Amino acid sequence: MKRVLLIAILFFVVGETWAQFRKNRGDRPSAAPSESTLNYNNPIEYTIGGIEVTGLNVLDKNAMISISGLKVGDKIKIPGDGITDAIRKIWKYGLVGDISINVDRIEGNNVFLSIALAERPRLTGFYFTGIGKGQESGLKDDLKLIRGKIVTDAMIRNTESAVKKYFVKKGYLNTEVKILQQKDTLNRDGIRLKIAVNPKSKVKINNISFVGNDAIPDSKLKSKMKKTHERARLSIHRTILNHVFHINPATYFDTSVVAGKKELLEFVHDNFKPNVFASSKFIRADYEEDKKKVLAFYNTQGYRDAEIVSDTIVNHDEKSIDINFVVSEGPKYYFRNIFWTGNYIYTDKQLAAVLGINKGDVYNKEAISKKLQFNPKGMDISGLYMDDGYLFFRINDVEVAVAGDSIDVEMRIFEGEQATINEVTIAGNERTSDHVIRRELSTIPGQKFRRSDIIRTQQRLGQLGFFNPATIGQQLTPNQQKGTVDIEWQVEEQSNDQVELSGGWGGYYGFVGTLGLTFNNFSIKNIPHLKNWKPLPTGDGQKLSLRVQANGRSFQSYSFSFTEPWLGGRKPHSFSVSYVRSMSRYAGQGASSYNDLNSMLRADNFSIGLGRMLEWPDNYFTLTNSLGFAVYTLQNIDYGIGCTDCSSNAITFNTTISRNSIDNQMYPSQGSTISLSLALTPPYSAFNGMDYSTATAAEKNKWQEYHKWMFDARYYLPLDSKKKLVLEAKVHFGFIGAYNKEKTGIGPFERFVLGGSGLAGGFNSFVLGKEIIGLRGYQDNQITPPKYQTGNSTQQLGGIVYEKMGIELRYPVTTGNAATIYGLIFTEAGNNWGDYADFNPFSMYKAAGVGARIFMPAFGLIGLNWAYGFDPVPLGSGRDVSGSQFHFTIGQQIR
Repeated sequence: MKRVLLIAILFFVVGETWAQFRKNRGDRPSAAPSESTLNYNNPIEYTIGGIEVTGLNVLDKNAMISISGLKVGDKIKIPGDGITDAIRKIWKYGLVGDISINVDRIEGNNVFLSIALAERPRLTGFYFTGIGKGQESGLKDDLKLIRGKIVTDAMIRNTESAVKKYFVKKGYLNTEVKILQQKDTLNRDGIRLKIAVNPKSKVKINNISFVGNDAIPDSKLKSKMKKTHERARLSIHRTILNHVFHINPATYFDTSVVAGKKELLEFVHDNFKPNVFASSKFIRADYEEDKKKVLAFYNTQGYRDAEIVSDTIVNHDEKSIDINFVVSEGPKYYFRNIFWTGNYIYTDKQLAAVLGINKGDVYNKEAISKKLQFNPKGMDISGLYMDDGYLFFRINDVEVAVAGDSIDVEMRIFEGEQATINEVTIAGNERTSDHVIRRELSTIPGQKFRRSDIIRTQQRLGQLGFFNPATIGQQLTPNQQKGTVDIEWQVEEQSNDQVELSGGWGGYYGFVGTLGLTFNNFSIKNIPHLKNWKPLPTGDGQKLSLRVQANGRSFQSYSFSFTEPWLGGRKPHSFSVSYVRSMSRYAGQGASSYNDLNSMLRADNFSIGLGRMLEWPDNYFTLTNSLGFAVYTLQNIDYGIGCTDCSSNAITFNTTISRNSIDNQMYPSQGSTISLSLALTPPYSAFNGMDYSTATAAEKNKWQEYHKWMFDARYYLPLDSKKKLVLEAKVHFGFIGAYNKEKTGIGPFERFVLGGSGLAGGFNSFVLGKEIIGLRGYQDNQITPPKYQTGNSTQQLGGIVYEKMGIELRYPVTTGNAATIYGLIFTEAGNNWGDYADFNPFSMYKAAGVGARIFMPAFGLIGLNWAYGFDPVPLGSGRDVSGSQFHFTIGQQIR
């Protein structure tokens, strides 16, 4: 009887459990048929006669049935796993918050099911509390919250995690985040998320200590941790206390030791507070990377077994932590014997000379890697082989013996066969034509593969300015069986066309406006083909510049230039043509007033040039020759040539040899630019038969004659491994000479005017017929030789010899496609002399300052500088020194 009762109770419990299975256990839904006649010990197989879905607002009925896997006409056992599996399938998509599958009715062998769903709410918005607008703006970019998306538990967890990670990266390690779901009053199925953030205080690193580092001091190890720093004031405190006041920092709070030095200690404490020096925020990811850097440094010093035994992070107070390292340095190792195996092309002696590691040198795994694979400062083993076509070359360094503190290394080489370039393709050039890129390639099908050609091609493509230098790359697809390699060059287009629209106060000219257009990837042949305009005719690498600068009738300047870098398309022979017309109605002392419209100096300059790339001494060199014709027309102007209504002409031949190996046009980080140019006019005085002792000034100056020499050099040196911090050193020099000084002397044209921003007189004066050179820290055009006298008036002639040199330290804010922005600090010096006898290379006007450069493709390069001139100006402003000066520049300045 007890057994029967027990079985009855069991059946009752099972029946109730199935009937109530629709009520969730934890977070799982349930389902149950409504027929009480079902036998749970003996499931019955039915045919699904129909399926209904209830509770839907947004979701599609047919889609939900499809997700469940249930189909009309399918066989299903009730009760059975089919119902449970259907629930699981719907549930895993996270679209609903509750599911129940019920038996609606049974007709014979057909069962009709009803799927009851409760949709999850959808996100209609979110907002933050506890943080500022600036933090909100940065945080929204990290969150992947999309309005209209279903709000799930995973979404809440991921959002909370993302918010915490965002603040942890910024040093807020104790950030608390709480997310509350609030019903949207305007949308009954919508949810708004309230993200309450309490960042608390930033966690700073108070102190970093090392134990066990007997060979390398704490300060050296700390310097290798690039992003994990302790408060600088601790070391300053210790240095001052120990070396200045002769107090051991450990006894700082010992009154018997510091007695009598209370005032000094208070001075140190008050003037070196924690807030005076920036302390480091603690970021776990950076910290882990810096630990690797510490060990890597140990390895470069011969401690190949060095390890960090433990690193402990302890709370110093609520806002700072201490980090304590325990290191095991192990013994210091040295190279003993280096063996070479598998080398047939080069001898052991040749390879050892390239490796540059000798017996007894400190063991340095990093040095081996650089000398074997890629050495940015010189030759390496891989380069030796790959520059001779051995693309399949491989080398592995293996430690074969460790004896005491000495290590034997075996270099195991697989030379392979030489590889020939098979196919060269280009990807990513949406605007630039293929032939413009191909003519810059040193990797040509059929030629032997050389790694140096890959490096050179990457530099040349970057120098074009059409592509983002940071993303230029190549995909090598070698075929060892055929001994070939396919190369795909991958580029990313960037716009470098420029629009210059500016205005400024031009001194006595008043407001001067400028409009300039520069198209650096122009295409003349695409002008009639409108379908190839993007939005202008582009793609052939030609350069077209148009510029207008004017202030009514007082000052006007119009310029046009065109350059075809590959004349004929077969060889790198450039062709250029330019024309400039400038008119200044106040350019000398002959004018009766600043706006005397009856006085004018007009300059017309036309030039045509041809250039070509050289292969010797290397293919970084170019040679450019040009022929120019200039006419200077004077109208009621005293310009220092002895007449006020006349003209002066010049035919010049200019030749320039230059070398350019910089890696990036907008932000060079390595390489150099060097140029030497010579401009010559015909020596008319040698053959025109003129008697210069009786000739008028107009006759003497009708044809100018001079020779002009210019030298410019810039060198770029990266100071960090990422090539961000860059040092630029530059030097400039120039002089003008006459063929026959007794007959003609050196005229007023093409002389040097030094000082200020170097912008054709800046916005203080618009000087025509002069070589304008900037020198920050001094006013525009202010560094000139003494004035000469013409009656009671004075006039600046400019110098005939000048020099300038300087150093800049640059660091970029961004170097992306949209803009290149970098800051700089600089020091420079220069001078300008009107007579060779006065030339003194050690007598220069010196200045130093800070500045910024912004390059945007649409507007070109814009610069702002503040400089302090340390010397009094020659044209005197009444001050002892030039002092503080601000300078604004437009465009890339050569000098």
